[in-house]
Amino acid sequence: MPEQPLIHARGLVKRFGDFTAVDGIDIDVAPGEAFGFLGPNGAGKSSTMRMISCVSLPTEGELRILGMDPASDGAQIRGRLGVCPQLDNLDPDLSVRENLTTYARYFGISRPDARRRADELLEFVQLADRAGSQVEPLSGGMKRRLTIARALVNDPEIILLDEPTTGLDPQARHLLWERLFQLKRRGTTLVLTTHYMDEAEQLCDRLVVMDGGRIVAEGSPRSLIETYSTPEVVELRFGDERLADLAGKLAGIGQRVDPLPDRILVYTTDGDAATTEVHRRGLAPSSVLVRRSTLEDVFLHLTGRTLVD
Repeated sequence: MPEQPLIHARGLVKRFGDFTAVDGIDIDVAPGEAFGFLGPNGAGKSSTMRMISCVSLPTEGELRILGMDPASDGAQIRGRLGVCPQLDNLDPDLSVRENLTTYARYFGISRPDARRRADELLEFVQLADRAGSQVEPLSGGMKRRLTIARALVNDPEIILLDEPTTGLDPQARHLLWERLFQLKRRGTTLVLTTHYMDEAEQLCDRLVVMDGGRIVAEGSPRSLIETYSTPEVVELRFGDERLADLAGKLAGIGQRVDPLPDRILVYTTDGDAATTEVHRRGLAPSSVLVRRSTLEDVFLHLTGRTLVD
């Protein structure tokens, strides 16, 4: 018998006055799954996460978290969740360790257990050497790792991460991905929102692409790429030439041609053959890049625009 989903939503709607932020979505998240919401700002990701974290009740639809109803069991559900909000809200008046031990007390964890748990978590997020430091001097990446450590202090069954690496430099992002991957390997259920497509590919077993409050596609990163894109993409740059005019001359090469402001994308099963055909037609791009398709290509196909910060 299959396991019951930890998160179950049907026809989930969230309205703010006349504005519909989430417009009738269906979600199931299985135990141990890393599940992602991918989309641009304003797509409805954060509003969905606020409903799942029981800080905002649905306007319409059915929502069950850990088999319970947020409307009547919100406090009990929140006690079994770990939440990493979009913006760090650490206490600057407390040390790194105290941010964890103080937070642990909200869950009724004894002081000895809180100190033990804090030390374990600081080791896990590679902040043990900063345990006695104040929060303010920490780098953005360190603060983010501490926020994730705090989300783990109550040994949650589900960890919710709202755009966990926004604003971090590449090194900090990759270190955070490594920590989240370790949690995933331990069987922890992760639910995250992101507008970084490489992040979704790295971390998510399955994801939904949201746009305008609705789910426009769902599946594993690989299955979405296979369904909505081609195996390879050729990126062509032509200097100062008008790309819209050049795109017409590329018609019929590959399955699809998309002109962007700075380059033209040719979607094809064989990038080398497509490049050869470009030159055969007498076109002379200033640069040619053949690469595999990514989730960005999926999003371009589904919404006609790139994801933005």
